[in-house]
Amino acid sequence: MTATATDVARAVELKNQGNKALLSNHYQDAIDLYTQAIALDDTNAVYFANRAQAYIKEEMYGAAVEDASTAISLDSNYTKAYYRRAVASAAITKYKEAVADFKTVVDRVPSDKDARIRLDECKKIIRAKAFAKAIEVDGVPKLSESLNVEDMVVDRDYDGAELDISFDTASKNKNNVRVNVTEAFVADMIARFKAGKLLDRKYLYALVLQAIQVFEAEPTMVEVNVPEGSVITVCGDTHGQFFDLLNIFETNGYPSPTHMYLFNGDFVDRGSWSSEIALLLYAYKILYPSTFFINRGNHESDDMNKMYGFEGECKHKYKSEKVFGLFSESFSALPLATLIHEQYLVLHGGLFSSDDVTIDDIRKYNRFAQKQPGNSGLMMEMLWTDPQPAAGRSASKRGVGLQFGPDVTARFCEANGLKAIIRSHEVRMGGYEEEHDGKLVTVFSAPNYCDSQGNRGAYINVRAPDYKLEFNTFEAVPHPDIKPMAYASRLMY
Repeated sequence: MTATATDVARAVELKNQGNKALLSNHYQDAIDLYTQAIALDDTNAVYFANRAQAYIKEEMYGAAVEDASTAISLDSNYTKAYYRRAVASAAITKYKEAVADFKTVVDRVPSDKDARIRLDECKKIIRAKAFAKAIEVDGVPKLSESLNVEDMVVDRDYDGAELDISFDTASKNKNNVRVNVTEAFVADMIARFKAGKLLDRKYLYALVLQAIQVFEAEPTMVEVNVPEGSVITVCGDTHGQFFDLLNIFETNGYPSPTHMYLFNGDFVDRGSWSSEIALLLYAYKILYPSTFFINRGNHESDDMNKMYGFEGECKHKYKSEKVFGLFSESFSALPLATLIHEQYLVLHGGLFSSDDVTIDDIRKYNRFAQKQPGNSGLMMEMLWTDPQPAAGRSASKRGVGLQFGPDVTARFCEANGLKAIIRSHEVRMGGYEEEHDGKLVTVFSAPNYCDSQGNRGAYINVRAPDYKLEFNTFEAVPHPDIKPMAYASRLMY
């Protein structure tokens, strides 16, 4: 299009407003303002590159790649656009594409130390992946089968509660542990974590090993009924925000045989207390296996954990690569969905690329055949997809998965006899949002996400006999002065 002088001047004003919004962490406002500027003048590479940066902040990496590419097509000399496309590509683990763009930046601006660091990090990841594939051998025992936990000794400086551990000597798996988790032990864990202390490594291994056994015994879709006198609380992403998780328990009630909980994935990464959350959730799962539930999220996966901090946190806190390796194995054992009282399907991301997929397909899905979600297939779609207001399906702005409209949701609910889908996976400023004519609910339980978004958190209570969704919202609470992403890959900061 040909922009008038008035259009160009107004577009510059909108861009400047967008820049202010971006600097103030109002990312969606920035996207809207840049979009208005582009509508008036779509020949300015800066507008697309700036919107790409706002998309990166909103984790819409696919849209960021698209905008940065448009900026490059408009001005091939605009180095900042290559940098932003590289950052977005790296965030969705497209490392080869990121290497090409970071190399362009380094070649043009040799003094850019940040681009060089990120280029080297991408190359390192590519080499590591190639090496891992080269030495991959069938029949290698899983870490859960090879760790010699029984002979480990609790550190003499450990001053926490004792964990009662026994081993099934008749089992071929020498780590077939039996852990006696008590409410007193869990309370001691919470107190330790609040004080900045860690769990002894032997106890950590024992808890995770026991959790793996519990998860492996569960179906891919857990089916839960809520009896009279009980309540189930559904929580969305908590992302390592341990003190906000404790706030949920303190205000809503701690888990018990009559107070059921379901955590809908993404309990690790970004926040700096991911290991504490994982261990606490696992301890509760062991303590209350029939009333405490955990779904897998897209961040319970190796690629995400290597980028967004969980792997780095495990290595930093526990000084062992095996700690992360065992957690990784536990994530692969997690169920992918929960059906509450035959009325609400709870899964982390959303619905599918085909209307032919049913609840029965989820029931029958063998989640153990594929450890990581990958870039296609049913598991990936359950963990990565997002709703859109328009009918039909479209490519995801994340760069992974797809988006689905209200018609897709309505058909799925009708075909499977559901009242609604409950999912998480995205920030909602009010903590939750009822979408798709009330047949889809997004719940997000990490308030002031990454200490920057200013959003509320939320959780949902469901109780007999009416099984209505009771929404509760809350604000972030103070936490020790450790920033989010403290343990993330250098590609992410």
